[in-house]
Amino acid sequence: LIENCLQLTITKKGSNSLFYIHTDMTTQELPSYSQGQLTFIDTDDYGGDTQGLDYAYHYTPLSQTQTQTQTSQLTQNEIQITKSTSKSLQEPMSQLTLDEDEAAGSENEDGEGVAATKELPEYACRYCGIHDPAAVVMCNSTKKWFCNGRGNTSGSHIVNHLVRARCNEVTLHKDGPLGETVLECYNCGCKNVFKLGFVPVKADSVVMLLCRHPCSHSNSLKDMDWNPSSWQSLISDRSFIPWLVKVPSDQDQARARQISAQQIQKLEERWKEDPNAVLEDLQKPGIDEEPTATRLRYEDAYQYQNILGPLVKLEADYDKKLKESQTQENITVRWDIALNQKRIAYFNFSRQDGDMRLMQGDELRLKYKGTARHVWEGIGHVTKVANSFGEEVGLELRSNVGVPIECTRDFSVDFVWKSTSFDRMQNALKRFAVDDVSVSGYLYHRLLGREGMEEPVINNHKPLPKHLSAPNLPKLNASQIYAVKTVLQKPLGLIQGPPGTGKTVTSATIVYHLAKMGMGPMGQVLVCAPSNIAVDQLTEKIHRTGLKVVRLCAKSREAIDSPVSFLAIHNQVIQLAKDSYPELRKLQQLKDEQGELSVIDEKRYSSLKRQLEKELLTSADVICCTCVSAGDPRLAKFRFRMVLIDESTQSTEPECMVPIVMGSRQVVLVGDHCQLGPVIMCKKA
Repeated sequence: LIENCLQLTITKKGSNSLFYIHTDMTTQELPSYSQGQLTFIDTDDYGGDTQGLDYAYHYTPLSQTQTQTQTSQLTQNEIQITKSTSKSLQEPMSQLTLDEDEAAGSENEDGEGVAATKELPEYACRYCGIHDPAAVVMCNSTKKWFCNGRGNTSGSHIVNHLVRARCNEVTLHKDGPLGETVLECYNCGCKNVFKLGFVPVKADSVVMLLCRHPCSHSNSLKDMDWNPSSWQSLISDRSFIPWLVKVPSDQDQARARQISAQQIQKLEERWKEDPNAVLEDLQKPGIDEEPTATRLRYEDAYQYQNILGPLVKLEADYDKKLKESQTQENITVRWDIALNQKRIAYFNFSRQDGDMRLMQGDELRLKYKGTARHVWEGIGHVTKVANSFGEEVGLELRSNVGVPIECTRDFSVDFVWKSTSFDRMQNALKRFAVDDVSVSGYLYHRLLGREGMEEPVINNHKPLPKHLSAPNLPKLNASQIYAVKTVLQKPLGLIQGPPGTGKTVTSATIVYHLAKMGMGPMGQVLVCAPSNIAVDQLTEKIHRTGLKVVRLCAKSREAIDSPVSFLAIHNQVIQLAKDSYPELRKLQQLKDEQGELSVIDEKRYSSLKRQLEKELLTSADVICCTCVSAGDPRLAKFRFRMVLIDESTQSTEPECMVPIVMGSRQVVLVGDHCQLGPVIMCKKA
């Protein structure tokens, strides 16, 4: 046998067919493999009959033209993948045996498949049970095997799992034609199969795996005997290409366990709680109970609460479990001190789960577990997030007491889950059900989906102005003027527009006129949006109109800078204390210098600060905050007759209810349902 070539034996009822695949020799070194063709050994010398009618594998020698142009169409047993390490190219020839009868299985007397009558091997597809080594692939992250068959789904089972589990690395089976191979880029070692493709060699039946970017466009490959322009993806039409991973036959798929896309989704969700769960577990009581779906119309507010409340709880439980599982050990910390004299810890925090997203304001717990000093732990909020790989996360600690600034290693980080946002949604649903004055009668019926209600007349202190453009804002076009004029006269207004149509300017103009027309008791306008960025953008434009605006943000975000930080209530309190409240100014200065106050001073400081915050909120024309922040205790005794929610289509219904149930009589919803919708992490919810 020729060294550095692969001998593959395929057994079928006593027949043998031997062929060689050229690996690293040139055609000059191996004349018998001229022009890169696959050369079959004369079967007469080995007594093999490769032309038998019952022979299931067919190999056709390719011409020179076919070899160069149709390499991508070679069958799975005709190609040897060039691995990234030189060791794999220098290993002696190995022999693999595949018994087709054993792989295909057989039917029992009742006509049922083997999968239903005997225990499946470890490498059987976790969806359907197919266990042909040539047709299964292992997910490196979950260590589960899946086949390349589609079954009753639109994509292959392995691709379905990779997408749903957010994984991207796989390993071929050791008994498959290509052996136990981790698919990776020949050039850079990238293992993301969604980025990998193959490039055929110009002269031989050999392929090289390369990632899409940048390796497939690398100039260094142009000098080699490869053709980078013929790069093709390993995944085509939501399945692995058949020469790499065999597609099970229709007969095998028909005999396998049938599973639907809905069952796959439920099984994937179950695996997040129990990695060893099987399809049969979904039939157990309480495992797969579906929550009641939302409706277009509700009988009353109690039914509304009873349907949406459990969905909010499902999302809360999932969020808690997800965040509490993100503990990371062996963290290296770099210490610094902020302008407010608080300690800041900088460290690298990698994302372990594709669902997890670290945001400014999130609370983390930092623990020291080393031996250089006693055990310490502290809680802080994130002031800086890593926007790219290698960037550090900034965590500002609540207290400076006992911080181990002399230590930099042996730290751990985990999330501090807060139920605040979910509690406020639940309280809003409850308030909508039991509080008769939470919304007007008209809005109550419309929120329940009822139609045919007579619109009440909007009574404002001032009539509708002739010129609707607001000061210091761009002039409105015809469609914007129509939108402003219409919603100012209706108790419920909906404004939809694609990107770039001026929804934010229109919203700011509406708020300006609502504030001017509604002066007096309950004449304030509450402006909300699901994200802090959207609130900041709208706050900035409303401030240009000359209205008195207060930006209310969560206490965990007070240290985070933004374009409207000067309008934030905590900064306005500090500025007002410097001008008119000498006692509060002295206490604030003492707290900034020492970091902590005595119990008596802290109590007095909090009292003065609450008093000043109440004055600022009461005197404001417009209060801007996120939908969830509308449930802040500082607004508990406020009633807002007019509410505008920007980007409302990006928030959930219970989230929008938080500002709406604060006594609203006129509501304006602005957004675009054709753009991104709300983010719901729990699939069941």
